[in-house]
Amino acid sequence: MDLYFSPLACSLATRIALYESDTPANYIRVDRLSKKIEDGSDYYAVNPMGQVPMLRTDSGEQLTETSAILQYVADLNEDAGLAPKSGLERYRLQQWLNFITTELHKAIFYPLFSPDSNEGAKAFALHVAEKRFDYADKHLSGREFLLDRFTVADAYLTTVLGWTRAVGIDLDRWPALKAYVSRMRARPAVAKALAEEYPLYEAQTARQGAA
Repeated sequence: MDLYFSPLACSLATRIALYESDTPANYIRVDRLSKKIEDGSDYYAVNPMGQVPMLRTDSGEQLTETSAILQYVADLNEDAGLAPKSGLERYRLQQWLNFITTELHKAIFYPLFSPDSNEGAKAFALHVAEKRFDYADKHLSGREFLLDRFTVADAYLTTVLGWTRAVGIDLDRWPALKAYVSRMRARPAVAKALAEEYPLYEAQTARQGAA
């Protein structure tokens, strides 16, 4: 499989899931701004949306959208336990994946990171962040994971919460979330993924700053 990623973007969640399930893959870096693949080719020719992650499966099928890719990866190795197989718990997983995608990733962090976002949009994003973070913090109070064990939803939430420092959101206000992030970063798969992507992110940032 090929995973198209940008350092520390939401594609990090899929890398974590692949490591957690011990699933081999090729990791192909995409420049976040230029949309160039590391070999210099145009990423838009591969994925017209220009977004990461994109997963090319062993059979050549292409999957986009983090929530869909994460569930696909989880189902490749059911023994890893990264997703409930069926029933209400599977829908609980989808509930959290959708919450992370819509209420955190797109509603809060997208306008805060986007160069096209104005100050009003950013202020509104920070305003709605309080209620969303309150909700997640309450759920994680006294819990180790979003469900009864580590799942792909935790890989996604860990990735998204990792962006808080970059946008000036202080997790001290949400002690359960802060403790959760510390626990997740101590997991071997998460630590490995972060250790590999941080240097790539720093190099990418340096190149863009020099441009």
